[in-house]
Amino acid sequence: MAATGAVDPVAVAKAAAPASGETVRVDSWIWSVRLVKTRSMGATACRGGHVRVNGERVKPAYAVRVGDEVRLRHADRERIVIVKRVIRKRVGPPVAAECYVDNSPPPPPREAVAPAGIRDRGTGRPTKRDRRELERLRGLGSPE
Repeated sequence: MAATGAVDPVAVAKAAAPASGETVRVDSWIWSVRLVKTRSMGATACRGGHVRVNGERVKPAYAVRVGDEVRLRHADRERIVIVKRVIRKRVGPPVAAECYVDNSPPPPPREAVAPAGIRDRGTGRPTKRDRRELERLRGLGSPE
């Protein structure tokens, strides 16, 4: 038996797939394809109404099928994916990316935020004057 160390991603995905005729819970699927970090986060998102399948809010135990559109609001971003392959076990990122088609809008660009203002160690709390200057630098202060 020769161990090459190379793993076929398609074989991994097939091994993670349920037996024919079985379905997979939506909370488990979004965790398996790495849209959320933990399965409990997926279940919480479902209970909070942040997961929609084909336009309808779903419970964590909803069965996902190939061709379903899953919308997930997570981390200040909406992810829109079409299910290509149903898997039960969590797989690596390259394999997970093959299990759905990502139709999500691009993430918003990060705004150039001014640094929070670095104070020397041991100078204590900022005074009211210091705080107003920091707010003015950040653009949060009232126009004077």
